[in-house]
Amino acid sequence: MNALSGGGSPSFSPIVDAALATELLGRVRQRRPRVHCITNTVAQEITANAVLAVGATPSVTISRDEIAAFVASADALLVNLGTLEPAHREVIAIAIAAARDKAIPWVLDPVFIDRSPVRAAFAREIAAQGPALVRGNTGEIAVLGDGADAAIVARALRTVVAATGETDWISDGGRSVGVANGHPMMASVTGMGCAGAAVTAAFLAVGDDPLVATASALLALGVAGEMAAETARGPGTFAPAYLDALHHLGARDLSTRARIVDIAGEISP
Repeated sequence: MNALSGGGSPSFSPIVDAALATELLGRVRQRRPRVHCITNTVAQEITANAVLAVGATPSVTISRDEIAAFVASADALLVNLGTLEPAHREVIAIAIAAARDKAIPWVLDPVFIDRSPVRAAFAREIAAQGPALVRGNTGEIAVLGDGADAAIVARALRTVVAATGETDWISDGGRSVGVANGHPMMASVTGMGCAGAAVTAAFLAVGDDPLVATASALLALGVAGEMAAETARGPGTFAPAYLDALHHLGARDLSTRARIVDIAGEISP
């Protein structure tokens, strides 16, 4: 069963395509939204660099005294649970409150909740506080939803859910779409998923439809991964090649490589 069974099979329509993704990428580059990133400490550098490479602006402070001001003046917020000490939890709570107060879209990345019941409980608690997107791998989304898939979790939380994997499945509980772009090398560099979540937050900051913005971001990230893999000799050269690919990504790259699929796995024409 794929990540979007949702108890049914919504009819497929091209919710997102290369043209829409290109338009949103252009908006990111023109508006340069600032994404405040609360993320895994080992992923801060690649996360900030990926946000810069796609054309947005990162900030990464986790200071309790500064977090509210940083988030309140940002355009989007990423909450990544990769490093979850007690002080980190307090900062996350302040950040989410500031984002909600200013109606700033925020992304929950429930990293490793499949490894820790305590972390899973915390993720469920904050997932109920109105994220614009919950983005995790298929296993993490299943834990968040007590075994449910992305569509069911999206309906329960009344938000967009993206379950990433060989194919990324995105749903808002009613509409669903898959993005089959990407390369296995993306799983060989620490922080690649964290960086992708931050880039997706930048797309959410400039998009009108969270589902379209999320799918467009995942398409852009996947295509960049494919481009980087063509020149990389291994993980050590993949990371800089990936940043270069994000920086140079254009309409032609997206239009010639896009693989948008329905829940049956058929590629949209």
